[in-house]
Amino acid sequence: MPCVEWREKLDAYLDGELSEAEARAVAEHLRACPACAAESVSRVQMKLAVRSAGERYKPDTAFRAQIENQFAPSPSFRANRFWFPVLAGSLVAIAVLIFVLIIGRQSKQDPLLGELTDLHVATLASSNPVDVVSTDRHTVKPWFEGKIPFTFNLPELQDTGFTLVGGKVAYLEQAPGAELIFRIRQHQISVFIFPEKALQGFRTGNDDEVRDVRSFGLRTWTHDGLRYFVIGDVAAPDLDKLSGLIEAAE
Repeated sequence: MPCVEWREKLDAYLDGELSEAEARAVAEHLRACPACAAESVSRVQMKLAVRSAGERYKPDTAFRAQIENQFAPSPSFRANRFWFPVLAGSLVAIAVLIFVLIIGRQSKQDPLLGELTDLHVATLASSNPVDVVSTDRHTVKPWFEGKIPFTFNLPELQDTGFTLVGGKVAYLEQAPGAELIFRIRQHQISVFIFPEKALQGFRTGNDDEVRDVRSFGLRTWTHDGLRYFVIGDVAAPDLDKLSGLIEAAE
């Protein structure tokens, strides 16, 4: 099969393990090959299902408190010639615990951003990327009424270089949100909108900053209790421009 070589790279592509040039080549192939695009969607769906199942077994707050209590110093501790070794051991244990908790909080960012990237890739590869197909913002916005627990505004795009393709309902952390698809030149950009409170304290670092996630540019910010993500394989100025248009929408 002529696509065997491309399919061997799919898992590495979806996991962000390819170089920027290789990732771009795979993305171009997915746009041109319906069979590989369908295979990509299937693998993304499997990854999302596995990730969702894994969320059920994350340690809760009570378990974390139990671990912390095990390392708390005893109130009956008595200073003697063993004082320094015991204290040193306790400090090391506490330091390790703090490190684990910090890393645990930071690592939460990557799965969420990875899931967003998976959703964007699935949209790129899908033969039906949107459920409501329209370039009219007054058609797309009302379509979401009753499907998601919030509303949002879309910008006027005339003479901006951007085109609204449509939208669909997306899920992140099992919370429903909106995925809006925009196009500029031959590039497709996904705009995700979710309630901030549904993301369980998710923090991406500094807002108003363009970052790279698996060769895609990412822009994120919050407004009126909603978290916005703009993701696509376009230059930072394009992400900035579209983000600014959405932020200013009335």
